Amino acid sequence: MEVKINREIRNYTETIFFGLTLRQFLFSIIGCILAVIVYFNFKNTLGLEITSWLCIIVVVPCAALAFIKYNGMNLEDIIIAFIKSEICTFLSSLPGDL
Repeated sequence: MEVKINREIRNYTETIFFGLTLRQFLFSIIGCILAVIVYFNFKNTLGLEITSWLCIIVVVPCAALAFIKYNGMNLEDIIIAFIKSEICTFLSSLPGDL
């Protein structure tokens, strides 16, 4: 008897609701709450079209935090790695000893 196991067992993610992981589900809820808050605060002052665009702009970072993965890193890990890389590059380009 042979049991099939995925090669990358570490890539397994458990889904909890609508096929989303817990992280994706929580950031989706946060994005929806932010969109509702923005909608009800700005629909009378800015108008419906501008408010809808503003809702989209507010939700995009939540969606990015939930769904973007690169080389096994989440978006915040990517941003931290980028900042560290830029700081190291900047410090190495300075003349003289530090």
